Amino acid sequence: MDDFPPRTNGFPPLGMDSGFWKASSSRRRPFHDRYPTLDRSTVTVVVTALAGIVFGLALAAPPGPMNAIIAEESVLRGWSAGFRAGLGAMLADVVFFLLALAGVVAVVDSYPAVRPLLYVLGGVLMLYFAVGAFEEARSAASFTDVDPGESNGFKKTFVLSLSNPYQIGFWLTVGVGLLETGQLDVFAHVPGVGDLLRNALVVQTGSPTLLVGFFAGIAVWIVAYPAALVSAGRRVDAFAPAVAAFSAVVLSGFGIVFLAMGTFRVL
Repeated sequence: MDDFPPRTNGFPPLGMDSGFWKASSSRRRPFHDRYPTLDRSTVTVVVTALAGIVFGLALAAPPGPMNAIIAEESVLRGWSAGFRAGLGAMLADVVFFLLALAGVVAVVDSYPAVRPLLYVLGGVLMLYFAVGAFEEARSAASFTDVDPGESNGFKKTFVLSLSNPYQIGFWLTVGVGLLETGQLDVFAHVPGVGDLLRNALVVQTGSPTLLVGFFAGIAVWIVAYPAALVSAGRRVDAFAPAVAAFSAVVLSGFGIVFLAMGTFRVL
């Protein structure tokens, strides 16, 4: 059987519609050559903003003590309390961002004794907050019968975030990368397609766009996460005490781990 398309040493076969030839040839050209009308600067800005949002969500969304407190505040006291708790954690990231910008975070990390003390302090605070969460879990009969009381979620998350070694570690590693001026070509080093997709997805690090997107991602999480919890709590009457108990367990677990890690490092 004859080859299709015929071998023509780089030239389209005579008498043959060249549409297929052009289409197959265009697939082998780099991304920016195939779409010359795209404004690269605009694409880079959009991609950088989206990358910042993804980074912010990646920092804010994983389960942990901060999200446990946000969950507890949301189901016991409503969306605004959960949102304020999220703001406390976000404000701590703003503080770390400013300290990283000034180089203070790196200076603090240069003292070996500081991080173990932060582990111990964070562990003690988490265990203290866990006791309060257990008490609220016992007193909360249902989502609708909860006595809101005073909301301290903002103070809890802010203090815990400032004493969280993992958050400090983030700003010493990924955070520094966000602040350093440069470009990251996401697809350039992907095996097999790197040449074809070169300049297709470029993130501008150290740019205001990336940082705005980063904090926008955190803001999306602290708005949406409490809203989802409140919505679920209104459908399931026993949701509030269950979330409060889960928050207490998470805080206790992280508190014990942090306290143990700090103690072992000091000793």
